[in-house]
Amino acid sequence: MQNFHMPPTGYGPGSQTSEDGQELEYMQMPEDMRTYTTHIPMAENVPAEALDFLTQLADACDRVAAGGPVERFDLKPLPDEARAVVAESLGEGEVAMKIRGIPAVRVQESVFAGVWTLSGAGVEAVEVGQVPADAIARAFEPYKPATSDKPGPGVVNAPALLNELADKSAQEGADLHVINLTLLPHTEEDLAWLANRLGEGSVDILSRGYGNCRVTATCLPRTWHVQFFNSTDQLILDTYEVTKMPEVAIAAHEDLTDSGDRIREVIEAIR
Repeated sequence: MQNFHMPPTGYGPGSQTSEDGQELEYMQMPEDMRTYTTHIPMAENVPAEALDFLTQLADACDRVAAGGPVERFDLKPLPDEARAVVAESLGEGEVAMKIRGIPAVRVQESVFAGVWTLSGAGVEAVEVGQVPADAIARAFEPYKPATSDKPGPGVVNAPALLNELADKSAQEGADLHVINLTLLPHTEEDLAWLANRLGEGSVDILSRGYGNCRVTATCLPRTWHVQFFNSTDQLILDTYEVTKMPEVAIAAHEDLTDSGDRIREVIEAIR
């Protein structure tokens, strides 16, 4: 036998084809996760109002991380130049929320976990907290009211699931309860009937990370529809959670502590 010197031919990318002679196409692989990177606003003269506002946010992060309540800061009194610096400093993070009703509010998490920008009719503010206050207070106000439909053809397991959710919802202060639809036998009619009987609340949440997580409040108190999608937008986990707020949308106390430190780093860089 001779020593192996040259690589064999007919191997490697593009060498394997399908039956019709076309190059094989592979499923898109997951993309990288978003990670925090410090962004320094490009401003020659940073207004003192902007620095004061960012300092207040950093201090609020410390208080909330220590167990304090949500704190709100109004952006409207700031001059336009200061608001522009604050907006550029905060940027946009992974979690966005839509709170329907009056007033309708758009919520966008900043690059600092637990620091949320709120905008809407008459609303222009920043909140510091694990989750915005209105996202909990207004979550289960009916946007699409629940129906009282009787089970029809094809509805098999949904009535038992509805009874389970209603029972857990009535237990105020109980631990998190999850129904994993992905692992349970069900029909399309089950899912449609259950969704109609639960209705739709006033809060929608999208968490973008390694794929997407979509969270929708129902009209049943403390009950959320939580769906996880991979990077190709295929549903990989479908659940109902009975809890105050699903953990995927909550900023941890440790995150708030880090956010306070990072905001101060930005302040020192632009001071």
